Amino acid sequence: MVRIILLTDFSEEYAKNLLKGIARYSKGRGSWVLCKMPLSYRDMHEVEGVLEWALKWKADCIIAQFYNTDQVEIFRKNGIIAIAQDFKQRFTEILNITGAHYLAGQMGAHYFIKKGFQHFAYYGFKGVVWSEERCEGFRDEVEKYGWGGNFSEYQNIEFKDLWFYESAPLTEWLRTLPKPVAIMACDDNQGHHIIEACNQYGIKVPEEVAVLGVDNDEAVCTLSYPPLSSIHQAVEKGGYETAALIEKMMKDPDAAYEDVVVYPTHIVTRQSTDIYATDDKSISVVLKYIHQNIDKKMTVNDLLKLVPLSRRLLEARFRQVTSLSVYTYILNLRIQKFAEKLIYSKDTVVEIAMQMGFTDYKNISRQFKAIKGCTPSEYRLKRSVK
Repeated sequence: MVRIILLTDFSEEYAKNLLKGIARYSKGRGSWVLCKMPLSYRDMHEVEGVLEWALKWKADCIIAQFYNTDQVEIFRKNGIIAIAQDFKQRFTEILNITGAHYLAGQMGAHYFIKKGFQHFAYYGFKGVVWSEERCEGFRDEVEKYGWGGNFSEYQNIEFKDLWFYESAPLTEWLRTLPKPVAIMACDDNQGHHIIEACNQYGIKVPEEVAVLGVDNDEAVCTLSYPPLSSIHQAVEKGGYETAALIEKMMKDPDAAYEDVVVYPTHIVTRQSTDIYATDDKSISVVLKYIHQNIDKKMTVNDLLKLVPLSRRLLEARFRQVTSLSVYTYILNLRIQKFAEKLIYSKDTVVEIAMQMGFTDYKNISRQFKAIKGCTPSEYRLKRSVK
């Protein structure tokens, strides 16, 4: 029997996915028992009180959002494996479930650069490892592409409670940013706050401010208006690896082990970033229509009805802005939407193709492979979120 205490915030999708990974590993491996301890218990009784309860319960391991002032080594001294879930700073005394935060920042920057943005900003917490490293990766990638002079960051907020933010300074910062601007938030909660502030003060999302979060917490992302795009992370895989690590450490407590690292996998595009940045007003209208109607069939003639341009001029200015023809841009965007549905939908590949308006499956499979380098079925298998 393996007895684990999970001391974390279960209102967050991250904790739920971590638990899913642990549960998946435990299948067929005997009895695994989990105690879901609320963070309020630690706040009321401090880490010594948590240890006292863990000993009474005969816990083998505790996975927790520890404060860095907590004397976490007391668990090991009492024969309990302690693993810290990323909260503020990594621990050196115990193992951590952490993330490739710098890589997530790079991913966010590259995503916005491909969308044509020339102004970038980052919003997060100071003194928090996952926020600061995401900012560093985002900033470094922006600088690598020559846009370092167009970067702004706001990390002056203290890390008190994840839900807390000051709307006035946030709004003032948003107003001072050059538009259109691409903002990466340190997580989905902060991305949601940015969108809320924009809505309150008439700042258009995504036309003026495009917003990207991290963690892909579906409840938070879909409650935002417009819905928040986010970087998905392989948290469930991290939970699976954590469970395997616990089992190994129980067999050999003195063995050397490395932290569990959760990697970002892909970006889920929702309306908060579903735009291509350009100062050409006619092409901006066309691009907005394309992004909002990508599940429908459309032709160049449909787009010509939106703007006072000839077909030749539309094609020329569109290529000048995006470096692609209208047809190629639409096809690439539809393939990307198709790829995202392959990961999240339980429908068959053929059913998803039909939903996207692709009637010739053999042809779309060939086009998909030309763009993504593999067939739709292979793409789904390789990028499983498990």
